[in-house]
Amino acid sequence: MLNIEEELIKEEELRLTAYQDTQGNWTCGVGHLMKSDCGTVSLRQVGEWLAEDIQIAREECMKRIECWGALNEARQYVLISMMFNLGSNRFMGFKKMLLALNNGAYAVAAAEMLDSRWARQVKSRATKLAGIMKTGTMV
Repeated sequence: MLNIEEELIKEEELRLTAYQDTQGNWTCGVGHLMKSDCGTVSLRQVGEWLAEDIQIAREECMKRIECWGALNEARQYVLISMMFNLGSNRFMGFKKMLLALNNGAYAVAAAEMLDSRWARQVKSRATKLAGIMKTGTMV
């Protein structure tokens, strides 16, 4: 069974001290957005934030992606990871990817993921996630 927490920690990194991300947002833990510099936090706090953030991303995916229930666990993970990283507003901007998903055109969905500003920012993460989307298997 896929461990979403472990995968997101690999993608986002775990940091106990607040930092500003590439967009200038205060971030701590595993990609958890903060309103300001929170200093240093405990592993327990990071775990709580991570669980909550994954749940929010999953619920947004379930609510917003028509074909969610037809996707296998690996493809669902890709979408949770993207939702986690982008937030729902930016994620929903992937209209061509979502259309391709709804049509079961996973190679097209993967190509649309890579044809984005997001992919240019996160580089290897986008390549990895697009590969998973295309094949339906964890790589």
